[in-house]
Amino acid sequence: MSELVTKSAVQEQQHKRETRTAVKRIAGFTTVATAVAVLAVLCAVAVYAQDKYSLKSPSGIAFSDFRGYEDWSVVSSARTDEVLKVIVANPAMITAYKAGVPGNGQPFPDGSMIVKLQWKPKKSTEAQFAVDVPDFFKQAFVMEKDSKRFPKTGGWGYAVFNYEATSDTFSADPKSLSDCGNACHTAVKAKDYIFHPYQKR
Repeated sequence: MSELVTKSAVQEQQHKRETRTAVKRIAGFTTVATAVAVLAVLCAVAVYAQDKYSLKSPSGIAFSDFRGYEDWSVVSSARTDEVLKVIVANPAMITAYKAGVPGNGQPFPDGSMIVKLQWKPKKSTEAQFAVDVPDFFKQAFVMEKDSKRFPKTGGWGYAVFNYEATSDTFSADPKSLSDCGNACHTAVKAKDYIFHPYQKR
């Protein structure tokens, strides 16, 4: 009789160990499955965030050429009745600016890139004085210097990428070939087609 009780107790302990092992396996599988699901979501978010960089203008300028523009240094700012603008440039162009280009008569080197970020303005409802602040982003007007690709326009290529706030998406402006690109910038040909100097700060 005691042999049966001992045998039963041993079997029960073995059953408990097997159950614990199975639970641990399920818990481990659940952890791995959760991690894979989270990684998939993060990858999907990353792909979505990079989607704008798959765009190309009608003239063939890729938005991906300007990757990282969100963190480039500010050159200047401007304002019209309809738009607030912040002009940023890539490190190569900032270095040229600081070396005196274009005031020293030298052109910007190939590889220089500049982006005009444009927002629709609104009156601040928080400031205690009248001030316009950005409401929603409208577009990125981009220029890149590549003398071989753009010999007919002083070495500069132009494109516009519009932003739609309601869908949180960018699109290449289908009219950017006829937009104010080289035609407008010819007015500042003597400054290597760039309107904005690097502002003192």
